[in-house]
Amino acid sequence: MNPYEQLQAVLDTHPARAPKTDSFMEILQILFTPEEAALAATMNFKAKSPDLIAKAAGLDEAAARRLLDSMASKAIIHFTEKDGTKKYGLVPTIPGLFEFPFMKGGGTPMHDRLGVLWEKYHHEALGNAFAGNPTPLMRVVPVEQSLTPKNRVHPYEEVKQFIMKADFIGLTNCACRVSVKACDKPKDVCLIFDGAARFLVATGNARAISKDEGLAVLARSEQAGLVHTSNNSSERAGLICNCCSCCCTVLRGKTQLNHPHAFEPSRFEARVDAVSCTGCAICAEERCPVKAITMNDGIASVDPDRCIGCGLCATACPAEAIELVERTVVPGIPATIQEMGITVAKEKGTLEAFIKIMSR
Repeated sequence: MNPYEQLQAVLDTHPARAPKTDSFMEILQILFTPEEAALAATMNFKAKSPDLIAKAAGLDEAAARRLLDSMASKAIIHFTEKDGTKKYGLVPTIPGLFEFPFMKGGGTPMHDRLGVLWEKYHHEALGNAFAGNPTPLMRVVPVEQSLTPKNRVHPYEEVKQFIMKADFIGLTNCACRVSVKACDKPKDVCLIFDGAARFLVATGNARAISKDEGLAVLARSEQAGLVHTSNNSSERAGLICNCCSCCCTVLRGKTQLNHPHAFEPSRFEARVDAVSCTGCAICAEERCPVKAITMNDGIASVDPDRCIGCGLCATACPAEAIELVERTVVPGIPATIQEMGITVAKEKGTLEAFIKIMSR
């Protein structure tokens, strides 16, 4: 195999997957030089010191450092830094190779070509490969204002808590809307937390913001009708994506690819009080991102099987006729990101290969 094929094979062991197609191989050739791809193919997703990486690749440490810094500057690998010492690791396709290069806003011929290729790859392979089977990697988190005191049970379902618990917050552009360009909804609403945020800020791909600024981003996203999504685990949030249904990879797994496990809906579903409903149709025509609401004889009606529990309909209803209620069957949520990754890798049949890559 050539270096790009070797790198693709390594990336494909990750729970996010990276199936081999002509479009993805061209993406790798745009992002990585042959020398960078050869070095990256010897790495794994755990950050390691340059001397260990150089040894595994059979390179001089100075040469390895130059390649590592080049890749990190393009945000196609990541680094952690402590006491002036950097360690480097691979990033998966999502979130990582797709998003990071678009976070500065795109606008170059290279970004335009990447946008075309990633869109093709989404439809032909990655969209379905990324989706869980049946455990998704991402989940919907309800809009904060749609929750009532009686259903505020789990902190991991309160999006405000994600921000309040974060040690460091980075704000960047939504790579999906930058690359797909299918709508004019706000782009600067992607929230990244802690280690990943520090890396993206250090490389100029995000800017550090305060908790108050983060809360303002949530409010702005809700007003624009964007869906909060985050990693499908309960112990901490690594990010909050604020997604549209026309551009964003997570939602389009359901709205375009009809994948049943594209993401995990929230614990709630919308319910309409037919007596209070005035038939304005704002919920059906303007707010529901998955067309789960229809108007029947002038009254809004929710299809619970399609409803993702985002709460956007409830917060926009002028008659306050919609509320979120707990689903009859509530899916379990992995306790940690690690548990989620292991479960997904088992379901996709890649766990053994992933462990082998991570142990080298």
